[in-house]
Amino acid sequence: MEATEPAKRVLSIQSHVVHGYVGNRCAVFPLQLLGYEVDFINSVQFSNHTGYPLWKGSIMDGDQLWEIVEGMKANGLLEYSHLVTGIRYIGSASLLQTVKRLVELLREHNPNLIYVCDPVMGDHGRLYVKPDLVPCYKEDIARLASIMTPNQFEAEQLVGQRIITEEDALAACQTLHSRGPSTVVRKFQPLEYCVTTLVSCQARSSKDCRLRLRVPRSAAYFTGTGDLMTVLLLAALDKQPRNLKGAVEKAVATLQAVLQATVKAAGQSAFTSERDAKVRHNSLRPQPLKCDLPMRHAKIHRVVNILIVRSAKCCVVIKCSD
Repeated sequence: MEATEPAKRVLSIQSHVVHGYVGNRCAVFPLQLLGYEVDFINSVQFSNHTGYPLWKGSIMDGDQLWEIVEGMKANGLLEYSHLVTGIRYIGSASLLQTVKRLVELLREHNPNLIYVCDPVMGDHGRLYVKPDLVPCYKEDIARLASIMTPNQFEAEQLVGQRIITEEDALAACQTLHSRGPSTVVRKFQPLEYCVTTLVSCQARSSKDCRLRLRVPRSAAYFTGTGDLMTVLLLAALDKQPRNLKGAVEKAVATLQAVLQATVKAAGQSAFTSERDAKVRHNSLRPQPLKCDLPMRHAKIHRVVNILIVRSAKCCVVIKCSD
């Protein structure tokens, strides 16, 4: 009798909205469709995402998160293969410090835990969080992460330098590698008509590589794309651990297919940044024809190897600003 592979279990700590698709709202279901058992903790509970004129809700602090962790620990519920965090609207450094404690605790149960961190700090030259949270990401969280997916601005905060050229971006990846994460995925946007994803990987047991992938830039307005991309990368890299190029191609192609389907369903509403009840009622409607992610059917965008080096220890993917 063949031995069955242990079930992959993911703990996702991200924001949650009642209406809309960001954070856990656009992370949990795709992972479930891809065969993962997913538990989730909502770091915020908002009425809607912050692209609307107004939002209401509550933000979790470190003590509240640890109270949940203690309940899970008491019931033997801390066996996970993956942890993913993409925590927006952090009220204080205590939440990040509690995440650090949680990662260390989960690795006591599973030393091979893969920690995927989207270090949500800001974008377009502006911090979303208090400045004192940046050192927590740089000194504590980066050291524990297996995979990091910062955008261009976040990567600049993590390494303490401006990123203007592709060479700057790759140097930033190397700096992040030296601090911990084995995989870094980063978006970099040198051209107006396309978005470039740079992937830098330093592996202990195989060649290190860096990849460049370019996809057309869409004029549509989306929220939650980074959250979805992060979990698609988690799944693709998990299913193809020895094929970084193929995994990244699959994740990006899947995201592109989802965005194209969203634009088709939303029509002209997809091209406005305004979010209100009128836009909501005139745009998206459920499409019950298919309930699977197009991982096998999406158009594959070519990945280019831009550098192969040897004997490093980690992989970094940096995402460019949308």
